[in-house]
Amino acid sequence: MEQTAKFLVLLGGVFILAGGIVYLFSRLNINFNRLPGNFVFSGENVTVYIPCAAAILISFLLTVILNIIIRMMNK
Repeated sequence: MEQTAKFLVLLGGVFILAGGIVYLFSRLNINFNRLPGNFVFSGENVTVYIPCAAAILISFLLTVILNIIIRMMNK
């Protein structure tokens, strides 16, 4: 039960950190919508947005952040 509590606290911290980063990016006018590799297909009645580059970038950043946090917890 204690491990679950620690995991939930860590997960909450990650969400707070991610929210802070998104808020900071919006205040600095950094926009993920215009990255090369994000595809937008527009038709008459529908628009499809596929954020490939943004997903890869966010995945990389979260991997680095979580690895740093996990290594700090194991020491």
